[in-house]
Amino acid sequence: MLERTFSIIKPDAVAAGLSGAILAEIDQAGFRFVAIKKESITKREAEGFYAIHSSKPFFSGLTDFMSSGPLYLMVLEKDNAIADLRKLMGATNPANAEEGTIRKKFARSLQENAIHGSDAPETAAFEIGYWF
Repeated sequence: MLERTFSIIKPDAVAAGLSGAILAEIDQAGFRFVAIKKESITKREAEGFYAIHSSKPFFSGLTDFMSSGPLYLMVLEKDNAIADLRKLMGATNPANAEEGTIRKKFARSLQENAIHGSDAPETAAFEIGYWF
């Protein structure tokens, strides 16, 4: 079933010059880029985006990190987009990610893990609407 998902190439990957390689991985996996923009976000925007995590101890560090530099915001489309992107990204902790995944190849740590992707249709709808 054709569906849309949302993704972010995070500030760590942009700063390390990995955006092109990550975009190529997404393209080669058959995703269509519906929308893409490079920008820096404010801490307030990051707090709104990650509001679901506001009570968690990592919230402040996460929003500081996500507002620390430029990132790419993307709407992607293909059959089974949400599950396929999550498989392509790999486990959140790159130490646990499968070989060949984006996080195994490009992530530095649990927080600096190169890429974000929606985890469910409802999340994708919120995230796409938040940024586009």
